[in-house]
Amino acid sequence: MSIENLVYVGTYTEPIRFGTGQILEGKGKGIYSFRFDPETGRLSPHGLTENVRNPSYLCFDEKRQYLYCVNEMKEWEGQFGGGVSAFRINGENGNLTYLNSKPTKGTDPCHLTVDRTGQFLFVANFASGSFIGYRIAADGSLGDEIAFVQHEGSSIDPRRQAGPHAHAVEFSLDGRFVYVPELGLDKVMIYRLDQSTGAVTPAALPSVSVVPGAGPRQLVMHPKGGFAYLINELNSTMTAYGFDSETGALTELQTLSTLPDGFSGASSCAEVQITADGRFLYGSNRGHDSLAIYAVDAETGALTPTGHESTQGRIPRNFVVDPTGRFLVAANQDTDNLVPFRINASSGALESVGQSVEAPTPICVKFV
Repeated sequence: MSIENLVYVGTYTEPIRFGTGQILEGKGKGIYSFRFDPETGRLSPHGLTENVRNPSYLCFDEKRQYLYCVNEMKEWEGQFGGGVSAFRINGENGNLTYLNSKPTKGTDPCHLTVDRTGQFLFVANFASGSFIGYRIAADGSLGDEIAFVQHEGSSIDPRRQAGPHAHAVEFSLDGRFVYVPELGLDKVMIYRLDQSTGAVTPAALPSVSVVPGAGPRQLVMHPKGGFAYLINELNSTMTAYGFDSETGALTELQTLSTLPDGFSGASSCAEVQITADGRFLYGSNRGHDSLAIYAVDAETGALTPTGHESTQGRIPRNFVVDPTGRFLVAANQDTDNLVPFRINASSGALESVGQSVEAPTPICVKFV
């Protein structure tokens, strides 16, 4: 079989206490894999890598030879903070071989990213508000620590923003800048990356602020450059930015709601994704339990809301667009299911392929 058509799913395997105070009982047993039919969009179970603790978020290197996961914990192997683990992907069957793990030196690591050269991996520690970087060895394992930054401060929400909460790490397309959405500080922190050593230093514009109480969560770069998009967890908004490739600065273009007019229930945002051609942007609403859909203007980067689609489950923690841009798979955390959708090539609208696949406490879904 070709591993090109595999989907990997990260789960919670143990109880986790969120920033809201809620405790979620993890039902997963590790990292799951599913076969993906590129013609129909349907999924079928493929495999399971067990004995991985709370592998909630996953990422790959650019060549798709290695998989990395956070171990979302408050204590890891007797040390303060969580862990990050490396696996080799078997090119014939997609099975994962464990390589090694490292501590993240911060609690509840929730997101990780490999730079486009495959040299460095960075991890965001949500609960303690820090991020850490490791060099990647030639065999894909995690090597020496090359960066650690602890954020300080707070914002206006006394329950959710009493301290820093780094929620993601994203690289600019050229790899020169690192962006860290800080839910606790209502800022996107901006760092310059030394591409030879992996060291990070504050950029000339070290941060960009959002509306107090917005709670920045995830950032995605436009695949053709020039723009970036930030989803804000606490006030359910999407912000479009212009991107300066020389300085790394972000300039706000617009901010739009992710919720439909008239909705008055409780909801918060999670994931943001853009199609490979940069034409459509999606954001997930947990509570409204939907995906917000936007058309992207190629010239200005501006967003036009085009509708919402139910994820057919509760709390869409994560979703992913397949590399061809023809399908999207939503992961519903509280109903333990994955739901594939077909993407309308003209409008970006989503249509269910008519399937819901069981996956226990799915937190992250990624196409190889």
